[in-house]
Amino acid sequence: MKRLVMLMGLCVILFHTACTPKKVEKEKESKYAVTSPLKLDTSYTKEYVSQIKSVRNIEVRALSKGFLQNIYVDEGQFVKAGQLLFKIMPKMYEAEYQKALAEVKASEIELQNTKTLTDKNVVSKNELAMAHAKMDQAKAEMAVAKFHLSATEVRAPFDGTIDRIPLKLGSLVDEGDLLTSLSDNTQMFAYFNVTEPEYLDYETNVKNRGSNKVSLMLANGDLLKYKGDVEIIESEFNSETGNIAFRAKFPNPDKLLRNGETGKIQMTVPLRNALIIPQKATYEIQDKTYVFVVDSRGIVHSRNITILTEMPDLYVVSGGLAEGDKILLEGVQKVKDNDKIEVEFQSPKSVISSLQLKAE
Repeated sequence: MKRLVMLMGLCVILFHTACTPKKVEKEKESKYAVTSPLKLDTSYTKEYVSQIKSVRNIEVRALSKGFLQNIYVDEGQFVKAGQLLFKIMPKMYEAEYQKALAEVKASEIELQNTKTLTDKNVVSKNELAMAHAKMDQAKAEMAVAKFHLSATEVRAPFDGTIDRIPLKLGSLVDEGDLLTSLSDNTQMFAYFNVTEPEYLDYETNVKNRGSNKVSLMLANGDLLKYKGDVEIIESEFNSETGNIAFRAKFPNPDKLLRNGETGKIQMTVPLRNALIIPQKATYEIQDKTYVFVVDSRGIVHSRNITILTEMPDLYVVSGGLAEGDKILLEGVQKVKDNDKIEVEFQSPKSVISSLQLKAE
């Protein structure tokens, strides 16, 4: 009997010992960490898809008709202003010029003879005027012939890089045919589209909009080492998209950028009195973002919020929350609407700091 009592006592002790940690653990689990949105001044980087263009990019076309006699450059070659690029066979234009030149000389002789006769009152002054007009016409025709002859030599209008040359030696070239393209890549334009609200913020909030310097991320993910300056170029919004085109100008001393490339403009946008919350405090349902707000009685309420932008591990909230609201930080997947929970408040600054340290 005595042994039975001892065994029963031992069982009670063991049961009590086994249950106590579970009860403590359950109590610990029932306390949920909450925090509040942090209001502060910050900034974030907004990206815009951009199209890169040369400051000058032109099509070089033939002004004369004939056979392509010489090509003096190669594709991708850098050329100087005035450098000879192509020559179209000039024989026909040389003959036209020589004929026009001869007509000018003949008209000059005729004018001189008419003037002599006019001075002697042999012919009227009208005859002299006709001789002058005939000479002027001959000189005009010679100027046209000279232009046609000069147009058989195609020269670079500015320093630049030669693009593809579609025609080969001996090709028959018609007036207006494309010979190549020429790009001045000393500076480059990056075009990107901005929404109407962003445009208004940029134009009206000059003091707080930050620097007009922007970065350019290239297609391989690298940043161009030179900053660009933002310019506004279009005079009206696109009625279909509601956007307006901005332009950023970048120096290109290394000739890394070429006409037709793509990239992403990175613009630093300042935020005044921004409300920031941890991303882990949110959940999504059908592309909408929610948080659990805990009231003064510890009751959980789901609330839809509007996200302005995101940063590493953080969201900037533009609607649905106020600075003093308490939101569930841990256990978002464990609770449901109208649950009553015990909470443990954590300072917003300490929460944000710990997330930033973790990201670093």
